[in-house]
Amino acid sequence: MSTTHHRLEYGLQTSGHYNGLLTAAKWAETRGLVAFAVPDHYLMALNPEAEVPALDGLVQLAGLARETTSIELSVVVSPITFRHPSVLYKTGVTIADMSGGRFKLGVGTGWLDREHEIYGIPYPDMKERFARLEDALAYIAAALRNEAHDGPFYSLEEFTHIPAPEGGLPLLVGGLGKRKTPRLAGTYAAEFNCYPGPLDEFAAKIQVARDSASDAGRSPDDMMISTSGAVLAAETQEEFDELFAAEATAAGLTPEELESHYAKRNTPRGTYEQVRQQLGDFADLGVTRFYLQTGNADLDAIGDLLDAIMI
Repeated sequence: MSTTHHRLEYGLQTSGHYNGLLTAAKWAETRGLVAFAVPDHYLMALNPEAEVPALDGLVQLAGLARETTSIELSVVVSPITFRHPSVLYKTGVTIADMSGGRFKLGVGTGWLDREHEIYGIPYPDMKERFARLEDALAYIAAALRNEAHDGPFYSLEEFTHIPAPEGGLPLLVGGLGKRKTPRLAGTYAAEFNCYPGPLDEFAAKIQVARDSASDAGRSPDDMMISTSGAVLAAETQEEFDELFAAEATAAGLTPEELESHYAKRNTPRGTYEQVRQQLGDFADLGVTRFYLQTGNADLDAIGDLLDAIMI
């Protein structure tokens, strides 16, 4: 029996009602994907009028922890604006306990203004959100070592926390920042998750993360580099053009507007051959995991797409 070795490992990232997530997570596990991720937003669409279900991602992951057996579970990512780091830490430890050590805690600054406005969640400026994120990461790292932490926003007494998280509590840091986000990932995270963007910018962010890991006394090779994205692909250019036009119409955008949106994020798109090349470019930069983001409930279609684009 031959084994196919891929240059990238693959995860699935999606959102929605719990039963849909459970079906998708079990499918991903059966298929052999390495991770299942959910976002953490109280508003799941840029347009607040869009009727898109938004549920608490960490609560959903706790449910999935009991109903899956082997796949890694992660939140990509939880805004520091939503929860005190003690709550993030204890929730993470709880999901690690419920999953048998399969949980990775993703934390970010938060970016969606409107969800904070609607729910009345304090939303400091970006500079303070980054400062709070750094303080929270240091707090969680201290908690994992049973050490004290005295930061500008959060403090923790030296204390033996029981239980210690099964499998540890690996941290994921994700976001679009060019310097602060990769610096924090390199300092604290087991995984740096970053939208690719232009390849030269992506490479620079990865280098900042690796350098920061070295500066923190860590081996850069111990930090996973991952990226995420929707993928729009078809067998032929003609089929892709039709798919792209339909996607733009569904989004209420012109094809030019959609292309601008995708280009900024370097979203893999085109023929299957072109997408494999784009994923190969990511792998050449040191990316080892790709999370396919989808709102598509057609798991057979997702499977066919993965079969066509996997490298």
